[in-house]
Amino acid sequence: MSYEKVLQAKSVIVGTKQTVRALKNNLIQEVVISRDADRMLTAKIEMNARDSGVPITYVDSMQMLGKACGIDVGAAAVAIKK
Repeated sequence: MSYEKVLQAKSVIVGTKQTVRALKNNLIQEVVISRDADRMLTAKIEMNARDSGVPITYVDSMQMLGKACGIDVGAAAVAIKK
């Protein structure tokens, strides 16, 4: 499950703006996007990930994704750094 990937990752980037910036700088090996996040927020991440050839994994819950990152709020997207 992708929540475990996030938990086991050595370094992650949380949030949409930071994820897009890291994708443009070719720092990401995988992106995890929550299905219950606003599509307006995640569309730019999906586009940049596809353009960069970075795999995208989808999870069901922003709350669970945030918890996997060690934060108390939901996370729309998380990037796992190379």
